[in-house]
Amino acid sequence: MDSPLTIIVVEADRQRALEIVDAIRASGDHRVQVLGDGAGLARRVAEIQPHLVLIDVANPSRDMLEELTLASRPTERAVAMFVDRSDPGLTRAAIEAGVSAYVVDGLRAERIRPVLDAAIARFHMVSRMRSELAATKAALEERKVIDRAKGFVMRAKGLSEEQAYALMRKTAMDQGKKLLDVAHAIVVAAEVLK
Repeated sequence: MDSPLTIIVVEADRQRALEIVDAIRASGDHRVQVLGDGAGLARRVAEIQPHLVLIDVANPSRDMLEELTLASRPTERAVAMFVDRSDPGLTRAAIEAGVSAYVVDGLRAERIRPVLDAAIARFHMVSRMRSELAATKAALEERKVIDRAKGFVMRAKGLSEEQAYALMRKTAMDQGKKLLDVAHAIVVAAEVLK
């Protein structure tokens, strides 16, 4: 938490909220907004666009977790939730709702910075993993299209796999297009001619 962050704190107790804000500000020059409860959390998060949402609640309800799911998709921001007690079902629901750090046994000032640091680090790690997964899926889909087009070229021209690939590559270079674009065109043309 070295650079200033925008943080939403959800805390019903005013005195406790002030203590949390003081502890956050002691860890850096962060912009902090306090919400008295989780009602309307999705709307407020959409308005404020915080880097992090910190929720301090004795015992999270399913309604709060649903509101959290609407407010903060796991791909958008880190979420830290401090609870006094929990059960496995609510813990799982909190994680599925996008909570990056789920801390049982309540919130204490000395724990805020390390938990927020961990929530942010975990959020970034999961975001990188999601990006890598999306890139891998996209590459696999591209490979499927190219292989399919290669098959059409092999059958239509009586070429080997290497020759079909070389022809497609040459065509792409000659036309100033990506190999994937040429492959798409081949697949579309082949399907029309079926």
